[in-house]
Amino acid sequence: MKTAIELNNKSILVTGSPGFIGANLVLRLLKELNGGVVVSLDNMNDYYDPALKEYRLSLVNKAAEKSAVKHIFVRGSIADKALVENLFNEYKFNVVVNLAAQAGVRYSIDHPDVYIESNLIGFYNILEACRNHPVEHLVYASSSSVYGGNKKVPFSTDDKVDNPVSLYAATKKSNELLAHSYSKLYNIPSTGLRFFTVYGPAGRPDMFYFSATNRLVKGENIKIFNYGDMKRDFTYIDDIVEGIYRIMQGAPEKAVGEDGLPIPPYALYNIGGGQPENLLDYISTLQEELVRADVLPKDYDFEGHRELVGMQPGDVPVTYADSTGLEKDYGFTPKIGIREGLRKFAEWYKKYYR
Repeated sequence: MKTAIELNNKSILVTGSPGFIGANLVLRLLKELNGGVVVSLDNMNDYYDPALKEYRLSLVNKAAEKSAVKHIFVRGSIADKALVENLFNEYKFNVVVNLAAQAGVRYSIDHPDVYIESNLIGFYNILEACRNHPVEHLVYASSSSVYGGNKKVPFSTDDKVDNPVSLYAATKKSNELLAHSYSKLYNIPSTGLRFFTVYGPAGRPDMFYFSATNRLVKGENIKIFNYGDMKRDFTYIDDIVEGIYRIMQGAPEKAVGEDGLPIPPYALYNIGGGQPENLLDYISTLQEELVRADVLPKDYDFEGHRELVGMQPGDVPVTYADSTGLEKDYGFTPKIGIREGLRKFAEWYKKYYR
């Protein structure tokens, strides 16, 4: 059972905005709600081009001018415990969406410190704040990477996820365990979301579709890992935001067990397209849409710019979401296909960079 939450006229914290998912979620809240406060918190680090975060923030600020919701941007880190505590003290948040994290599987191999700081210490600070200032619902980002080298597909939230193949995945699994223990001990309603390969306009430049576009535009080669024998459950940003928005409004119900202690009000969901795409098909669709949007010329030699290489450390050959839990509990299944999604990305790219 879910406890319905009315988001209008509430105080909401979105960490990791103006990151990719965070900015799009805040834009949705500013559009949908007819009152209340949304606080965005982000440290605006330079893991990728900060100009892209500034661009997203400008879209949020513009939307806020026409919105009935008050938007406040705070520049800072969730790893700063005093800052987090002060914000909870000041704004008395009803709903918290924690999307702030150091992202990226490959980056975690060479830069472990930032993952521990943001994904573990930062998340712990959020949990402590939710404990000391009780919230109606904590929603937080996990990742499909927690499934590691699981061979059984599609990936289900009932599967064992004890074999992460990257530090990033290990920190995300840790988030789920920490959230579960805080839910049990302090009766904090929390929902974890395992996102599957999110893409779209103004996305993260380290994601394959974006970095490949940048390389092709410069006439450089793109590396296709595992010789193209990979499948990904690509999920368009609007589908991700729709999932988060619905989940924010339905918290796991508080209940007491036979022992008189709280049954943890805790839930986990996959948000994925549910249709894994072959990497080579995805690349072909991307190339067609880049030509269509006039980002690349019609006679571009794609074959000459493809380089088939082996598997990367920390990578997995297949991601494939079983999102039936999301459909059952919230009546939602991601539905935007890669043709439509990559078309929107290509059109945005043309506008932004040209």
